[in-house]
Amino acid sequence: MKKGKEYEFYIEATEFPDTGIANSEGLIIYIKNALPGQRVLARITKKRKDYAQGKVIKILEDVDYKREAVCEIFGQCGGCAHQDVPYEKQLALKEEQVLKLFKEADLKDFEYLGIQGSPEEFEYRNKMEFTFGDIEKGGELTLGMHAKGKSFGIIDADCCKIVDRDFRIILHTVIKYFRGKDLPHYRIMSHQGYLRNLVIRKATNTGEIIINIVTTSQIEFDFNEITEELKKLAYSGDLVGILHTTNDSLSDVVKADKIDILYGRDYIIEKVLGLKFKITPFSFFQTNSKGAEKLYSIVREFMGEPKSKTVFDLYCGTGTIGQIVAPDAKQVIGIELIEEAVVSANENAKLNSLDNCKFIAGDVSKAITSIKEKPDVIILDPPRPGVHPVALDYVIKFNAPDIIYVSCNPKTLVTDLKVLVNAGYKIEKMKIKDMFPHTPHVETIVKLSKQN
Repeated sequence: MKKGKEYEFYIEATEFPDTGIANSEGLIIYIKNALPGQRVLARITKKRKDYAQGKVIKILEDVDYKREAVCEIFGQCGGCAHQDVPYEKQLALKEEQVLKLFKEADLKDFEYLGIQGSPEEFEYRNKMEFTFGDIEKGGELTLGMHAKGKSFGIIDADCCKIVDRDFRIILHTVIKYFRGKDLPHYRIMSHQGYLRNLVIRKATNTGEIIINIVTTSQIEFDFNEITEELKKLAYSGDLVGILHTTNDSLSDVVKADKIDILYGRDYIIEKVLGLKFKITPFSFFQTNSKGAEKLYSIVREFMGEPKSKTVFDLYCGTGTIGQIVAPDAKQVIGIELIEEAVVSANENAKLNSLDNCKFIAGDVSKAITSIKEKPDVIILDPPRPGVHPVALDYVIKFNAPDIIYVSCNPKTLVTDLKVLVNAGYKIEKMKIKDMFPHTPHVETIVKLSKQN
């Protein structure tokens, strides 16, 4: 077997994240987005002594459980992986992948509470980042998602079905307008161009919408005309703000060097489980509001009766989890790296009349050393890389009776769980919560208790 060559493979199993497993010539072959039961033609992209990685070129024999996708650009767009797979089957595959990781890590003897799906299979996202570009070099301006199989191609996504109609009419209006202005889109390799991104946030439960057009500073442009066009659209929600963000970062990330308010305000208010949350343009908030209500309810259930307890909410973002448990807790102390999110967290606590919450800005692995209080419960909700080893060491030293670990990456979750188990914690229960239908991603919630 040689790198760059094409071979036929039968997909025998699956593992996280959404990777098909085949065996050939004594090697394990990992093939992204392949499903168990498929026979595929794949090109070998990496070859090592005991394994190889491949990329699907063609499906030779497909599975019989597939359905017709509802989105017309599915298969061309890199956003959804398995929209053509029934949702119940998607959940079964995700469950299989997570449980396999726990088994391989020898994590056992806990209560498994199953997998819970998203309340909404479609139109569930409350935030979307679209990119300006073209599908072919030098072609017509496009605005949407990265095209599958193209390094820099952007495919129009004004038919996207994981967001609602308001997102689609905004996207359609913006691309139609800028196609008539002869403005260059930003090119990541040359660092030249003007139009970069369109970011839309819509609070699912309040309907508040904010539109953010992101450009470089390389051209001066008057946004009054497009602002007026966007204000006139017939929304099902309520447009509360239009922003222009200047981003001269060389990397392909949406960030702000400067934010100008073109209309209204620079935040939306979302309601979750009876509390209000102010969401600013770059603060983290779960992208599935209805799913977040279910996720946070699981966390609250895992905590039991938090009365008179001191709760640490590490990697707290805008403080959603901490504030949801705060009404019945003695105090909540949150730590978050992104300063803007901490400002929002403290504002949200005031908005919800919660005077027992304190949110601190800083790297968790460093800020945790300055806390004098002793926690009864530690909530961990880290980014994909998991908990920093230094922070995890401090978590263990706090000797909290209970830990609730909320993970968006089960691979790093099981790594951290092994450390906690070796430090004297026992996994009591685990539940999987799907927040992202049609994608490989999934949340996992684990409760651990300190053993005497």
